Amino acid sequence: MKKKVLAVLMVAALAVGVAAGCGGNQSSSSSAPAASASGSAEAEAPAAEGEYVLKCGSTTPDTHPYNLGINKLSELLQEKTNGAAKVDMFGSSQLGGERDLIEGLQLGTVEMCVISTAPLSGFTDDFLVFDLPFIFETNEQARAVMDSEVGTEILNSVAEQGLIGVCWFENGFRNVSNNVRPITVPEDLKGLKIRTMENQMHMACFQIMGADPTPMAMGEVFTACQQGTIDGEENPVPIIESNKLDEVQKYVSLTGHLFSPAPVFVGETYYSTLPADIQTAIMEAGAEAVDYQRQQIDEQTASGLEIMAERTGLEWNEVDKAPFKEATAPLYDQYIKDEAGCVNPDIYARVMEVVEAN
Repeated sequence: MKKKVLAVLMVAALAVGVAAGCGGNQSSSSSAPAASASGSAEAEAPAAEGEYVLKCGSTTPDTHPYNLGINKLSELLQEKTNGAAKVDMFGSSQLGGERDLIEGLQLGTVEMCVISTAPLSGFTDDFLVFDLPFIFETNEQARAVMDSEVGTEILNSVAEQGLIGVCWFENGFRNVSNNVRPITVPEDLKGLKIRTMENQMHMACFQIMGADPTPMAMGEVFTACQQGTIDGEENPVPIIESNKLDEVQKYVSLTGHLFSPAPVFVGETYYSTLPADIQTAIMEAGAEAVDYQRQQIDEQTASGLEIMAERTGLEWNEVDKAPFKEATAPLYDQYIKDEAGCVNPDIYARVMEVVEAN
């Protein structure tokens, strides 16, 4: 009798154990995708696509050509990888300022960024050639340089610092906006406090024309103009319009004193972990997105002034660039020399060969 009771107890215990085991499996699978309307949990499971997602940062609003260009790059990348890779764009300094983005690439907290060349002077002097005032007269000249062999070398000059060059976007020619008066000759800048990027040559350009250059992060410019901390700033038209600086500025003068290329980088920390086919697709997508991004720059440069004039009554004027070139010419002797923090004479000569051919 005792043996029968023991046998019954053992069977019962085994049944409970099996039931508990099934219950455990059920519980652990509760975090899996819920069944679809058709009753298939598998239908809701994540697809293989989207395996590689690159966070890309910029300091510009969603409507700016930087961001539009990256969105195009992402579209092309998804096509090339059948959805396995894409780029998520975070504009308006959501991932930090330009220096923060560079550090993020190096640390692996950001995968991609599109920035101005100004913050790169701490890594290499090669980009400084773009900071010479009036080195380009037309978009065609600037684009020819970026597309040339020397342009590619400059883009790749920071690879050892963990920044892998994908392609050259651009921001266009920089112009002066302010609240005091239209700028028609260099003397009109005298005494004006003008926000510039934190770039020695940019600041020298305005100092030599009598202005008071004031380095400031882009995210602070609107408020500084609004509060009168600065009289004005200098930026390409698409930046001025997309940041709605016409709400706090009265005049834009088309000085075109500097051209702003915008390198797109991917962090080597992240890039080195990718399969070769994904790496290739990123580079190809970047190269193919360039024409689209340039088209956006051209369109927004052409339309931006009229949009602001209609929106807020902003006044804009063309300028004769000759006196501005004459005023800033001494900077070439000052900054083109074989010294740290200066434009390499060989790079300058190679860039000018391309300029003169275009």
